[in-house]
Amino acid sequence: MTLPSAEAPADSTSDPQPPAFPETQGRTKGYEKRAVDAFLARARDAFEADSTDALTAEDVRTAAFPLVRHGYAIAAVDAALGRVEDAFAAREREHSMSTGGAGVWVEKTREEAQEILDRLNRPRGRRFARAGFLRYGYRIDEVDLVSDKIAGYLASGEPVTVEQVRSVAFRMQRGGYREAQVDALLDGVVEVMLAVG
Repeated sequence: MTLPSAEAPADSTSDPQPPAFPETQGRTKGYEKRAVDAFLARARDAFEADSTDALTAEDVRTAAFPLVRHGYAIAAVDAALGRVEDAFAAREREHSMSTGGAGVWVEKTREEAQEILDRLNRPRGRRFARAGFLRYGYRIDEVDLVSDKIAGYLASGEPVTVEQVRSVAFRMQRGGYREAQVDALLDGVVEVMLAVG
């Protein structure tokens, strides 16, 4: 298995090599190029070394980069990171199944999915802790709507894709759901979805 390419193909007729991703223009900020390039090089090295300890799918999912003017376009980098995460998750699944057996892997994934489903089965408006009254959090109605769709996926296989979960965005409201809790749950959902392949 090879790591999917996250970079644009090199143009042999021009020098220097074009940037790996589109760059932002004007005042729009993007990911700092050196940080992205260094992380992708580290990911490539870890994947080629076939080490399950050096870097994980979770490390790829939670990677963060400084925002700067004339950086790499965020959407393009995030899409590439999604493909890299998929490759790491597939390798982790294969490794776990070959060392612990499919039954252990399935049981672990089932337990994680049940924990998520238990939270999502709480009453609407009370699924996550709230930000303080004067603080902003994610809009409760939007998070609850997405939560219902995810619960449907976990409980009865209603169609939801990994990309839909990765790209979900919420508006803000005073006293909304705490961002960290919602984000952690969405990360867990992605992990479960990648685990079942």
